[in-house]
Amino acid sequence: MAGSASAKGAVFPSAWRRYADPSTELPVYQLTDPASASALPAYYNRAVARNSASLLFRSDRGGSPQAFLMDLRSGGTRQLTQTEDLDGDSLTLLPGDRSFCYFAGRRLCVTSLASLSERTVYAVPEGRERGIGSSVTPDGTHTLFIEREGGLHRLRIAPLARGAARSVVEASYAIADPIARPQRDEVLYRQGDAALWLARSDGSDNGKLRLAPGGIGPANWSPGGDTILYLSLPEDRRQLSAIREYAPETGADKLVAKTSQYAHFGFNRDTSVFVGASRNAASPVVLIMLRVNGRELTLCEHKASRPEMVAPIFSPDAQRVYFQSDRGGKPAIYSVRVERLVEKIQDDNA
Repeated sequence: MAGSASAKGAVFPSAWRRYADPSTELPVYQLTDPASASALPAYYNRAVARNSASLLFRSDRGGSPQAFLMDLRSGGTRQLTQTEDLDGDSLTLLPGDRSFCYFAGRRLCVTSLASLSERTVYAVPEGRERGIGSSVTPDGTHTLFIEREGGLHRLRIAPLARGAARSVVEASYAIADPIARPQRDEVLYRQGDAALWLARSDGSDNGKLRLAPGGIGPANWSPGGDTILYLSLPEDRRQLSAIREYAPETGADKLVAKTSQYAHFGFNRDTSVFVGASRNAASPVVLIMLRVNGRELTLCEHKASRPEMVAPIFSPDAQRVYFQSDRGGKPAIYSVRVERLVEKIQDDNA
């Protein structure tokens, strides 16, 4: 079916285009055609397989947003879904990389990568609407998401096998982006850009975290779950945004490094290297930063209309950086090789 009309299982040839970045001359790979809108999942969901050989993303190349899997060695792409109202942010690979999870409209679905068979594991009840954000627990057994009913917002958890969904916490204000804590029975979620909250999965010990003053940008657990790394945004936009780290057990909140006005950031699996997207209008670039000394190195220009959309991430082995930009028209996915700059991280499960 290569080159055929869009349909589940259709296979498409590589659309990669390599060019030298104008500011650094490093090679940049445009992985998807900006004639169609393509994007990575939410930054806290798993887009790249553990062996760093395939990439899960969404694209509307067939007219409606659908899930695709790209072979990162050949560039070939396979369409994985043919569904309505796919929420591309909710896409995430499940442990083992044999299936993936997502919301399609009101339905929470799991699809096998081998057979592409889809099963619905949960449906949002009538009278409720989904809120912003969903993620899967590290063991791949449950999905966390937000539902709202009138002015009431609920953080919900649903099993991906058997069992009933239940509420974790309820709030009278908008909450979003629930992320399970690795190796702990806790959930991080956010109240806009004003606060981060932490609760146990049974709803107990629910409390607002005492973070640095100012707005709160992207936040995520360190891979071991010991700390939360987040972007602190000063109220005075002339001041530098900063990466900070919060330890829930002690309540300690410390500066990791000030940044070149990052609007979004990611990190490798041992958090020794960060990757950021600058919101500096005069220098709209993607950079890497060494944690040990805060030294930054520019990788390439992103030139996105909204720097927040760039949302750069490392591959699991830390040898590539992936990001998105609408510099060529519609949003497209890009990659930069960083093996000469960042030490390779071995897969502990390999």
